[in-house]
Amino acid sequence: MIISGYRAVWIFAMFDLPTDTKKARKDYTYFRKNLLKDGFTMLQYSVYIRHCASEENADVHYKRITDFLPPDGEVRLLTITDKQFGRMRTFWGKMRKPTPPQPKQLELF
Repeated sequence: MIISGYRAVWIFAMFDLPTDTKKARKDYTYFRKNLLKDGFTMLQYSVYIRHCASEENADVHYKRITDFLPPDGEVRLLTITDKQFGRMRTFWGKMRKPTPPQPKQLELF
């Protein structure tokens, strides 16, 4: 089964969380570990992504994130289609790197 690039989506979780106290660092670690546990991958510092087969599947992960949001700081969630993700351009210095490949494993939930 091939997933449509217009139906499949990517969730971006972007956050700025305080780390100035021991409690804040603990909250940051708890949030980050839960993102990883929920299948997110670090795209760059404080930006994590997750591929979802549909918007309905993405809604499940949005709900999970709201369940472990930290008490302080800022968290932004953004959903884009797989086609939009494929148009991303990545630069290292002045050289362009290829866009990360789409995951090869189909999620079944």
